Amino acid sequence: QVQLVESGGGLVEPGGSLRLSCAAPGFTLEYYGVGWFRQAPGKEREGVVCISSGDDGTTDYADSVKGRFTISRDKNTVYLQMRSLTPEDTAVYYCATINLCQIDFSDYVIRWGQGTQVTVSS
Repeated sequence: QVQLVESGGGLVEPGGSLRLSCAAPGFTLEYYGVGWFRQAPGKEREGVVCISSGDDGTTDYADSVKGRFTISRDKNTVYLQMRSLTPEDTAVYYCATINLCQIDFSDYVIRWGQGTQVTVSS
């Protein structure tokens, strides 16, 4: 079974940037659609952005991150480049394989990673 491993989280000041990575050791991740999600303290988990499998290139971004976050992928890793971070972006970020990358992609999760903490604070 595909196991997902997130990395790249940490503490960053407001206005800063971080790049998260999502890998699946032993598997070719490009065959899977992948979504990034986040869960802030006391809030429900929300979908941030997804990318479809292979060369399709379809993406779907939550309004709250459009223009600041960019998802990309290579054969084995999916990246989430985050810029202009604010304290409201503080959350545990999860990647997950998904069946479909579309507006309700949270409904199509196959398998979750364990998450990586992102804290935006001065």
